[in-house]
Amino acid sequence: MEKKDIDQSKEVEKMTVATTIQKWGNSLAVRIPKDIADRVAIHRGSEMEIQVIENEGIITLVPKKPQKNYSLEDLLAQCKPENRHVEIDFGIEGNELL
Repeated sequence: MEKKDIDQSKEVEKMTVATTIQKWGNSLAVRIPKDIADRVAIHRGSEMEIQVIENEGIITLVPKKPQKNYSLEDLLAQCKPENRHVEIDFGIEGNELL
């Protein structure tokens, strides 16, 4: 059922598991076994990119890297005196109330 190979040229462990395509609504779905999901640190709700090499019939799933949520403190900590600019006075235009 499970086949593990180590590619000596790249020293990368490959894991091959047979699975069956299932119907999910109007789409098709591939069930990912738990041990594989654990190895690549994906879980229910993980966003994946699907890469297709059509002429070779290869489909690859790649976990999307989560977008980092920055706090205001994190962003302000990056503001250093050398990357700040002086205030620019554009004058008064129109009927702004000051």
